[in-house]
Amino acid sequence: MYRYFVFSFFLISTSVFSQQDSTITGTPVRLNEVVLEAKVIFGSKFEAKNRTGSSYYISPQEIKRFNYTDVNRTLRAVPGVNVYEEDGFGLRPNISLRGTSPERSAKITLMEDGVLIAPAPYSAPAAYYFPTIARMQSVEILKGSSQVQFGPFTTGGAINMISTEVPDNFGAFLNASYGSFQSGRLHAQFGDSRKNFGYAIEYLNYNSNGFKELDTGGDTGFDKNDLVAKFKVNTNPESKVRQALEFKFQYADETSDETYLGLTQDDFELTPFRRYAGSQVDQMNTEHTQFMLTHTLDFSDYFRITTVGYRNDFKRNWYKLDYLTLNGEREGIADILESPDLFQDYFLVVSGTADSQANALSVKNNNRKYLSTGIQTKFDLHWTGERTFHDVEIGLRYHFDEEDRFQWLDDYAMTNGQMLLTTEGIPGTDANRISDARAFAAFTMYKFKYDNLTLTPGLRYENMTLSRDNFGSNDPGRSGTGLSQRENQVDIFIPGVGFNYNFPNISIFGGVHKGFSPPGNQEGQLPEESINYELGSRFSYGGFSGELVGFFNDFSNLLGSDLAATGGTGSLEQFNAGEVNVAGLELLFNYDILADTKNFRLPVTLGYTLTNTEFLNSFGSDEDLWGEVTAGDELPYIPKHQLNATVSLEHSKFELNLSGRYNGEFRTMAGSGPIPAEELVPSNFVLDFAGKYNYNQNISLTLNVLNMLDETYAVARVPAGLRPGHPFGIFAGIALRY
Repeated sequence: MYRYFVFSFFLISTSVFSQQDSTITGTPVRLNEVVLEAKVIFGSKFEAKNRTGSSYYISPQEIKRFNYTDVNRTLRAVPGVNVYEEDGFGLRPNISLRGTSPERSAKITLMEDGVLIAPAPYSAPAAYYFPTIARMQSVEILKGSSQVQFGPFTTGGAINMISTEVPDNFGAFLNASYGSFQSGRLHAQFGDSRKNFGYAIEYLNYNSNGFKELDTGGDTGFDKNDLVAKFKVNTNPESKVRQALEFKFQYADETSDETYLGLTQDDFELTPFRRYAGSQVDQMNTEHTQFMLTHTLDFSDYFRITTVGYRNDFKRNWYKLDYLTLNGEREGIADILESPDLFQDYFLVVSGTADSQANALSVKNNNRKYLSTGIQTKFDLHWTGERTFHDVEIGLRYHFDEEDRFQWLDDYAMTNGQMLLTTEGIPGTDANRISDARAFAAFTMYKFKYDNLTLTPGLRYENMTLSRDNFGSNDPGRSGTGLSQRENQVDIFIPGVGFNYNFPNISIFGGVHKGFSPPGNQEGQLPEESINYELGSRFSYGGFSGELVGFFNDFSNLLGSDLAATGGTGSLEQFNAGEVNVAGLELLFNYDILADTKNFRLPVTLGYTLTNTEFLNSFGSDEDLWGEVTAGDELPYIPKHQLNATVSLEHSKFELNLSGRYNGEFRTMAGSGPIPAEELVPSNFVLDFAGKYNYNQNISLTLNVLNMLDETYAVARVPAGLRPGHPFGIFAGIALRY
């Protein structure tokens, strides 16, 4: 791959991962400093392990090892990453980095090929669209001080997914599999490069009938399609000034029979994979398109300018049961499932065991359109001294995004367990508003290296205007008769500094930086801010290698969001949660038991994350999202302990891989001490297996087993009621390559 240019030489310790595998050597070698493409953060395990901040690179080899389609399973091996599942397939992940709020991954910077990928990252960052992990070539996770290069979210970190690149030579690939719950997958790609032109085409479909059982019968699964095309032209490699222009088009759609309706505690214990009759019409439909044009200009081996123009369009309608109205009294589904005895009449209708009058069940068309577009450029200049290396990066971005909510309600009656439409709603009579953001961002990062010491001071600037036009439920035609408007402006500098020092077989790194998260569009609302610290070490001794990192995030103003996905009203209004401390420890160990053998490898990886959270003040959260918070309480949705272990037996003819994940218990409301049963998501341990047999260099047979021990476990109590994780599933496939 045309990934980087060679510049100057410097001496570093190699207590780092090599680019080809996850082993670490302890012998100092002379290596090339490289300038990376704009679409990557660091581009390899080697670069990741030499940064001044904590970082992790999931290589192509690691992604292919388990061949997951679920991003939760892909990320779970990375220390410092917290996830809680929702649907069992990873369709809408909830990802946290170092204790940030995980709901809809709304508090981290998400990118694909270096471009913001959340539907509206400034005005509505909840990630109801998430790139398909199965088509990614690699994944980069950045935590620590050097993330000031990436924003707008700088507290926990950034995740950058790198799609399949244009190959150097012609190649074709086909991967097909089928298995439990009538789940199928077809993944095809081909591409080629000539002296001045290259291309890559990729298609992915995966689908399932679902593992949940609807009371009325029918599918509870999904069908997803993904198409990516890249075309690149470039000057001759020997040109004095080198240029390249790459165009990328991506299209994705999804139809999933997913619901917000979970189960009561009693029903989960009896039939954890049941779906109530009240969810029989629930369905999510989405469509996403991306256009990217990337221009690279190399004036010399020391100066590069990369400019990217991008546009992401996303539309979705999640048609799902929202509330019930009986005898003139309205109750939301979250309250009904939380207290089925208190709302017994409502629960009997939801479960389909009792009939209702007309218009009792209200199903919301959560119809929204998103736009995210902008242009960004990065200047990279570096030079060397006798014992020094200097690199200056300057980045600029102008960005616009918006969320257009145009929603309505349809009303149903429940008759003999079947939902019958009784009143069809008028579009725009529920939520009817447009939120947008205009943002200018800039950063500068200076990397200074003297012998074994590296310093990276950096500064980020964010200027944004967040606006909302609310037309109201009485103006579906948007004439503006009842229009209400509001606007909030933010102007902030975000500094950070990191260091790394290499000793033989060990390095010490750390840093401090300002954490930032944009506020909502309410006038005068302050952004989320924190001061974040980390100190860590990377080491390699006697075949053992790894990393130990401690972190501390001191929030002066944590923001919570009113999301329907966490049991709220779905208004997206943010509220002030005040001062919070998040502290933790991240451990990563690697060892190849058969490193000295010729034909076999037996690498073992162990990762552990400890996360402690504490509110420093008391308050009552809006819409009771977190309950009554008392100083000393813990944040909800964040497990204290997470442990992941991977063992692989590798040979030129076959691979056998085991991955085990322990996810500690967590609470769904702020609190301290023992977790009340009605607020508890218990701990679980899930073991996955992946095997591959290479018939020859062109044909491989694959076998994947999810949840080998068939553990039945809860993953969340939100949006409404308990939800199960993926049960035992087995999938066989074939991979063809040329």
